[in-house]
Amino acid sequence: MTRAIKKNANLPEKVTCLLKKGVRMTAPFSVEIGNEVNPERIDSSLIIYGAARICGENTLIAQDIKLGYEAPVNLINCQLGAAVELKGGYFADSVFLDEVTMGSNAQVRSGCLLEEESCGNHTVGLKQTILFPFVTLGSLINFCDCLMAGGTSRKNHSEVGSSYIHFNYTPQQDKATPSLMGDVPRGVMLREEPIFLGGQGGIVGPLQIAYGTVIPAGVICRRDCITAGMLWSPSVLSFEPKKFVPGIYGDISRKVNHNIGYIANLLALRQWYRFVRREFFIRFKYGEALYAGALDVLDEAIVERIRQLRLFAQNLEKTIIAAEKMKKTFSGIVLRKQKQFIRDWSQMEEYLSGNNEEEISLKKKETFIKIIQRQSGKANSYLQTIQSLTSIQTRAGVDWLNDVVQEVAAGCMKISGVLRQK
Repeated sequence: MTRAIKKNANLPEKVTCLLKKGVRMTAPFSVEIGNEVNPERIDSSLIIYGAARICGENTLIAQDIKLGYEAPVNLINCQLGAAVELKGGYFADSVFLDEVTMGSNAQVRSGCLLEEESCGNHTVGLKQTILFPFVTLGSLINFCDCLMAGGTSRKNHSEVGSSYIHFNYTPQQDKATPSLMGDVPRGVMLREEPIFLGGQGGIVGPLQIAYGTVIPAGVICRRDCITAGMLWSPSVLSFEPKKFVPGIYGDISRKVNHNIGYIANLLALRQWYRFVRREFFIRFKYGEALYAGALDVLDEAIVERIRQLRLFAQNLEKTIIAAEKMKKTFSGIVLRKQKQFIRDWSQMEEYLSGNNEEEISLKKKETFIKIIQRQSGKANSYLQTIQSLTSIQTRAGVDWLNDVVQEVAAGCMKISGVLRQK
């Protein structure tokens, strides 16, 4: 039986507070606002269509946000920049910068950072995902544990076709599988050719994909595409069945190299936010809080990738024991790499967590920061400023961030010989 709402029924206090502030709700009795939510962090221009649940003390909703136009919205501890539109679904512990849009039935879990004008259609699943400006996702997509860049505008953007998946869990039960589509040093400059991943396909992480790569629809990509501007054509696969032994790893050098490279790129991106992007955030209302949320996501992303690599090292200890019990033989090189990585991991983890990137290429960093400071006064937004840089100015920024990525990887290489053996 449907229970009728009494005419004198009172709206919850937080809902009433937001309505008085100017927030528009088409169905206020279907809106739930957590007691911990600070109304001062919700702009009066917010529009809520239909049902919504908003909770979390870190929730931030900036100007001109639209929630729930197509379906109910659950918003938990997210920070939303100006003109974001989330049409329906579940969104938690993530940051959406200006003009991001997501279709209905989305599930965006913790650790996601969607930069300006990136978007997704209906039924998109993300977790620990970073999308650079303009990146566009189709529908029915699962795209967790990856970073994607490329493209120069909304008309010239990296694209992930519908029904695409990033395979991020292995038969050995680890998630040391992050994939890098593009990179941070060049990606932040918004000048690279877009990457196209055709629909009804997937990539098996960890992978690295170069700018300008085109992977046709219906293809499962299992290897790196490191030459820019290429149409990737898979080789004919052998369907000869092979015996699978659960929990047994082979040569680990590629996996370790990709993980270190991914973490190094995240460290470079955190430097970019701290020394370049912050000044653009703090100019605007809610900007400081939005910046803090983005930096928290990057910190979490780095911690998560290190954690997954630590779990991988722990799994390796088990695989060596299991292989010995089963009398499964590895080549001497493979076994030596596994044992060496286990020995070296604690020192590598300490290095990756030690903020060593702060001291890399200080002169180059200072030079580029001065360039940004001069240019930022000539444009209104972050995107306009970056796009106004000359090729020489852009090169200065790329060189600084490239140094961060390469020297972090080199620091790990000094610790472990696994990284020197591909």
